[in-house]
Amino acid sequence: MADIEKDPYTVQHGSDSDHGVKEIVAQRGAAVGEAADIYGDIATAEQYGYVERGLKSRHIQFIALGGTIGTGLFLGIGTAFAHAGPVSVLLGYSITGAAVYGMMQSLGEMSTWLPLPGAIPQYCARYADPALGFAVGWNNWYQCAITLCAEISAAAVVISFWDTDQSINQGVWIAIIIVIIVCLNIFAVSIYGEAEFCFASIKIITILGLLLAGVVIWLGGAPDKDRRGFRYWKEGAMKEYIGTGNTGRFSGLWSTLVNAAFSYGGVEMVAVAAGEATNPRKNIPKAIRRVFWRILFFYVLGSFVIGVCISSSDPQLTADNLSGAQKSPWVIACKNAGIPVLPHIVNAVILTSATSSGNAFLYTGSRYLFGVAQNGQAPKFLLKCSKNGVPYWCVGITAVFSLLTFMSLGTSANEVFLWFQNLVTIAQCFTWCSICLGYIGFHKALKAQGVDRNTLVFRSPFQPYTAWVTFFFFVLVILFNGFKPFTETKGGWGPDQLTDFFTAYVTVLIFFLLYIFWKVLKRQPLVKPASADIWSGKAALDAEVWPEQIPRNFIEKFWFWLC
Repeated sequence: MADIEKDPYTVQHGSDSDHGVKEIVAQRGAAVGEAADIYGDIATAEQYGYVERGLKSRHIQFIALGGTIGTGLFLGIGTAFAHAGPVSVLLGYSITGAAVYGMMQSLGEMSTWLPLPGAIPQYCARYADPALGFAVGWNNWYQCAITLCAEISAAAVVISFWDTDQSINQGVWIAIIIVIIVCLNIFAVSIYGEAEFCFASIKIITILGLLLAGVVIWLGGAPDKDRRGFRYWKEGAMKEYIGTGNTGRFSGLWSTLVNAAFSYGGVEMVAVAAGEATNPRKNIPKAIRRVFWRILFFYVLGSFVIGVCISSSDPQLTADNLSGAQKSPWVIACKNAGIPVLPHIVNAVILTSATSSGNAFLYTGSRYLFGVAQNGQAPKFLLKCSKNGVPYWCVGITAVFSLLTFMSLGTSANEVFLWFQNLVTIAQCFTWCSICLGYIGFHKALKAQGVDRNTLVFRSPFQPYTAWVTFFFFVLVILFNGFKPFTETKGGWGPDQLTDFFTAYVTVLIFFLLYIFWKVLKRQPLVKPASADIWSGKAALDAEVWPEQIPRNFIEKFWFWLC
C-alpha cells in the first residue's frame, strides 16, 4: 500500500490514529471517508459508493422500541400459551428475555465502538474467526430472507379475517405487500426509517392499549363485569405438553423458550442499523439500554396479562377454522369480555406489524449481505450502492426470496407460517451465539491491544461472563429444540415427526456446512487477540462531528429523551 505522504487518499490501518482519514472526511464527505477507511483506498470507495447515515435518532430509538414487535407477540404467543399454560409462558419469555438482554449488552459494546452496516458478520470475522463470520453472515441473510416470507405469510393469514370467503386470491395480497416492502427499501434508508418510525409508533400505542385493556379485564372493569383474578393460573398454571407430571410440565416450559426466541427475533437489528445512524456513539447506547424496558413491558408484562385474562384451554386458541386476529389471545380475551370492536382494530395492527417486520427483515437481510461482501466472502458487485447510499443489489437479491411466500397458496398459510417460524428460530439462536463468541474475541482483543474498557462510550457489565452464560443458554435451546419427535417413538416416525425433526435441525446442518466450507477453502486460523482488527473504520467515525441538540423547553426535553 502506498505511503500516506505520497498519496493522501490511501488509508493505512493498525492503530487508532487517523492516517489521513480526517482529510478525506473533510474534503469528500463522511460516506467516502468511512468507505475509504474500510476498503483501504479512496478509489475503491468511489467505485462502489457507500451507505449513508440517514437514520435519525428518532428512527433508531423507535426501531429499538418497536421494530420487532410483530406477529410473534400478537399472534404466535397464543400457540405457546395453549400448549404450556400461563406461568410457563411467563417464565419462558422472562428467561429468554434475560438471555437476549445479556446478548444485546455484548452487541451494544461492539456496535458503539465500531458501528458498521451489517455489523455482526464483520465483528465475528474480525474478532473471532473468518469462517465464523462467513457462516453467521450467510446464516443471518438466509434467516432474514425466510423471516421476510414468514411475515408476509402471516399477513396473508391476517387478511383472511375480513375476507372469510376468500373472494380475492391471497396471492394478490402477497404481491401487494411485497411491492410495498421493496419500495420502502430501494430508494433511500431515510424512507425505511420513516416507515419504521410510523409502524413502530402504531405497534407501541397498540400494545400499551392492549396491556391497559388487559388489566381492566383482569380486574373486572370490562362489560362482562367478571373479575378474573388468578382463576386461570389455578386451572393450569403449567400445563403438561409432552409426558405427564413434572416431565410434562417441564416440556411445556421448554417449548416456550423456542416460541419466545421467535418473538424476540430481530432484536439485534438496532446494531445492524448503527452503520447508517447519525451520531451512533450517542444514539446506539441509548437504544441498547432501552432493550431492557422493551423486554420487560412488552413481552414479560404482556405474557403475564394474557395469562390472567384468558384460559389456556380456550378452544379458540387452536381452532383450525379461525384465522388471523381470531386466534390472537389478545382478541379472544377482549371478545370474551364483551368488547366487540377491538378484534377489527387489533387485526389491522397485526397486519401493520407483519408488514413492518417484513420491511425490517428485508432491510437487515440486505445489510447482512452487504457485510459479508465487505468481508470479501461474497461477490464484490454486492458492495455497489446507489447515490442515496442503498446497496441495491443486496436489496434486490434478498427481495427475490420473498417470492417463496407464494408457497402458502398451495397449502394452509398458517402451516407455512409455523414451518417458517421453526426454521427461523434456530437460525436466530445461531446468530445470538455468534454475537457472544464475537464479543468474547473483542474483549480479549481490547485487553491484548491495551484499550482500557473504562474509556469506552458504552461498557457492558460483568463481561466476559455475561457473554459466556448467554452463549451456553442459546446452545441448549439449539440442541434440545427438536425434542418433540423423539418422544413420539410409538409406531415409528410418520410424516409429521419427520417434518418436525427436519425443521428443528436442518439449520444446524446448514450453519456447520457453511463454517466447514470456508474453513477448508481458505484455511484461515482463529483470530489472535493481539492482531484482531479493531481499528479499521474507526478513524472516519472519530473524525465526524455531530451537532449537539439542546432542548429549549420541557416539550423538547421530553422529545429528545424519547427520541
